[in-house]
Amino acid sequence: MKQMKQYILFDLDGTIIDPKIGITSSVAYALNKFDIHVENLDNLCKFIGPPLKDSFIEYYNFSDEAAEKAILYYRERFQEKGIYENFLYENFEDMLISLKKQGKTLLIATSKPAVFAERILEHFNLRQYFDFVGGSNLDGTRANKAEVIFHVLKENSISDLSTAIMVGDRKHDIIGAKKAGLQSVGVLYGYGNYQELETSGADYIVKDVEELSTLLCS
Repeated sequence: MKQMKQYILFDLDGTIIDPKIGITSSVAYALNKFDIHVENLDNLCKFIGPPLKDSFIEYYNFSDEAAEKAILYYRERFQEKGIYENFLYENFEDMLISLKKQGKTLLIATSKPAVFAERILEHFNLRQYFDFVGGSNLDGTRANKAEVIFHVLKENSISDLSTAIMVGDRKHDIIGAKKAGLQSVGVLYGYGNYQELETSGADYIVKDVEELSTLLCS
């Protein structure tokens, strides 16, 4: 990395934690309310990362109204059970510790509602490493990743964009970073593939947490 980055923005789902069971099970629960039955939860992994409303509209042709109703059903299950049906990627906390020792400012930029992100980080005892948690609002506003990144930058008074970088696993993270004027790192251990990350314009692509740590801590 040509310049040491002081501010590191992290996506949450597919970057810090693997949320597959919680998200796909909650999406299946919501779809079931519309008499849509999905037996194989792997088919719902495409919901991990993008804003939920966009995914219900894109993949199931829901109207705006139906998509908003589906989100409410999703949250019925997610906020009670799904929020804890995930696991922390191996060695991720060790990397966070190393970054903090170097004096880095670590920030969350997720399309997930900020209140849920806070609860998940507390659950894994990771909240202590992050100076700020930025996410969407429960009313559906600020769900676009670029909007979230702009929000995080503004709230932390980051004006020199060359001092910050975005880390995520999907094209939405990379595209959002470019719109905000940030460099980005795409991670392959999440839910995006190499082609998706490269095509979106990721400045760096790493295969695992160890490689990510080497890049960010250098």
